[in-house]
Amino acid sequence: MNIALIGATGNVGSRILEEALRRGHQVIAIARDAGKIAARDKLTARSADVKDTAALAAAIAGADVVVSSGRFANFTAADVLPALKQAGVRRLAVVGGAGSLEIAPGKALVDTPDFPAEYKPEATAGRAFLNDLRGEKDIAWTFLSPSALFIAGERTGKFRLGADQLLADAAGKSWISYEDYAIALLDELEQPKHLRARFTVGY
Repeated sequence: MNIALIGATGNVGSRILEEALRRGHQVIAIARDAGKIAARDKLTARSADVKDTAALAAAIAGADVVVSSGRFANFTAADVLPALKQAGVRRLAVVGGAGSLEIAPGKALVDTPDFPAEYKPEATAGRAFLNDLRGEKDIAWTFLSPSALFIAGERTGKFRLGADQLLADAAGKSWISYEDYAIALLDELEQPKHLRARFTVGY
């Protein structure tokens, strides 16, 4: 599979890049400065600004799927979707946020009183991105939300999947490592089970 990865140098994007290469996929790593991406086998680095539709379309040309791993505060679904359509790429996977997950029917994590104020703008923008995708008819999209605590850790391959509800372990902790998140995302790319849907991953 040829995977175009937006945000390949970030905390999550770099783990997705490693997981994709580990599995033998071709990767087009897209960043504002492609010079920061070290040359590797099966890896092509391309520079593009996500808000420049023509440049992004050129960068993702030839991909089977685009993975968006950028910050929601920096761009919207309306910035990304036209580039996919222009490039003829019909599949999009988005690294989502936990804020839009439900902790009770109809109640999102981001709307709780204890949700950290510093993360609220990004979480709110992530929810808006997801809502825009839900109205998209032409692109087969997938939005994978991590658990509440999303951190560097181990690649264990042992995790649970859910739908729209926040996952937590027996002690009430909601978390997932970047490394295991990357496994869940690549599993979905290889064997799609959540097309035009959001799902979540956690321990």
